[in-house]
Amino acid sequence: MQTYVALLYSIVLGERRRVVMSDLKAMAEGLGLKNVRTLVATGNLVFEARTTRISDLERRLEKAFEETFGRHVDFIVRGAEDWLKLAAGNPFPGESAEAGDQVAVRVMRKPASAVAAAALHACAAEDEKVLLVDGDIWVLFSRERPSSRLLAAANHKRMGIGTSRNWNTVRRLAEMVGK
Repeated sequence: MQTYVALLYSIVLGERRRVVMSDLKAMAEGLGLKNVRTLVATGNLVFEARTTRISDLERRLEKAFEETFGRHVDFIVRGAEDWLKLAAGNPFPGESAEAGDQVAVRVMRKPASAVAAAALHACAAEDEKVLLVDGDIWVLFSRERPSSRLLAAANHKRMGIGTSRNWNTVRRLAEMVGK
């Protein structure tokens, strides 16, 4: 058995309906996944399963989600070791310690290209930073501006399939899989 992290792209089903984490957990358990745990109400799963291809887990989770909730949602899955590597690769450790909600990573299904990261960087304000690390895109958001152009620019059409999590969530998921 191996431990995995699964991230949902969105947990909003439309018309003010959100996925309840207990329902998501039950869906994952229905697939035979073991020791299923959730973290906060933003679509984060940690579970154990037989070692398999990541793409197979993503497809199984997406199919089950659509059957259970009536809508397709992309899942991005990483093995525990890869998740710990992602967390250890945080290029903004000082800023993360000060304000973990100002640092985020767009976890990509397929590695983002340098061109996509550069295009995102072009949308950054003067006090924001964008870095490509092992195919994922790390962002340090402005403390001065409550809304950033980076959020709108980091979409599926421009970047590919991925989903963003702030440092607080990344760190807590790393703690969950590191046990």
